[in-house]
Amino acid sequence: MMGVKVYCYDKCGTCRAALKWFKAHDVEVTENVPLFETPPSAGELSKLLSDSGLPIKKFFNTSGEVYKEMNLKDKLPGMTQEQMLELLASNGRLIKRPIVTDGAKVTVGFKEAEYEETWAKG
Repeated sequence: MMGVKVYCYDKCGTCRAALKWFKAHDVEVTENVPLFETPPSAGELSKLLSDSGLPIKKFFNTSGEVYKEMNLKDKLPGMTQEQMLELLASNGRLIKRPIVTDGAKVTVGFKEAEYEETWAKG
């Protein structure tokens, strides 16, 4: 199995749990991208979004302070997907974490059952 690229924030408990899960399941993390310092570009996010098959709303950290301060709950419905991707790319704190990809599959957030299904070695 290929390694995975993880976009995360080191001080985030959810991210630490995900990294610990990969270690416990012998899944190699080939790249650990600090989400706040180097958020993915709108282009990268667009690919992650299409690979994930998820609605773009799932990429937003809706419980985050920046999301609330910017009042995005009310603003997002009026935005185009391109505007949302640009917004996510402009501030890593808006992105739900961790985002994991192997170049083909993508998961957002950490749910053990989903990781078992997506990333565990068969």
